[in-house]
Amino acid sequence: MARLSLRAKILPTGIEVNLDDIAKKITSSLTDGVTLSKYTKEPLAFGLYFISAEFALDDKEGQMDSLENAIRGIEGVGEFEVLGLSRTSVDMK
Repeated sequence: MARLSLRAKILPTGIEVNLDDIAKKITSSLTDGVTLSKYTKEPLAFGLYFISAEFALDDKEGQMDSLENAIRGIEGVGEFEVLGLSRTSVDMK
């Protein structure tokens, strides 16, 4: 099965939100073969930072919905925006 690489921007609800705590909650809430590959904290404006995250997931139906629902359900997450999606591998026979 092919794997996908997804880049996303995750905005907090405010400047008082700890982004490292959100990243830990994201890692613990992911299921069904979805993993947080890496993340960085990037400045947005006036002291507000966002998480720039990369996820690895299987290319199967429902994976994107599962990922988005898991992230939006975390306290402190304001917005989730997909920046890019690409295929990382293909099974060759």
